[in-house]
Parts: sequence; structure tokens; C-alpha cells
Amino acid sequence: MDYKEMYLKMMRASEDAIRTLIKAQQECEEMYLDAAEPDPGEN
Repeated sequence: MDYKEMYLKMMRASEDAIRTLIKAQQECEEMYLDAAEPDPGEN
């Protein structure tokens, strides 16, 4: 068995998953900030 290749495959998949989660979190944060009501004292 090629354990090195199996390890590398898992690490690549883990990195892709982490990047996907980070991107989703950032997009949700942007959506939240865009939808936030302006501060009433900012007139």
C-alpha cells in the first residue's frame, strides 16, 4: 500500500474542506453586515 499517497490525499481533502468552511463563514459574515441596520446615532 502507498500510505504516503493516502496521507497526502487526506490532507488535500482536509485543506479543501477547511477552505470551503472559511469561505462560507466569510460570506455569511458579509451577509450579516450588509443586512445590519445602521446605528441610530449616525445621522
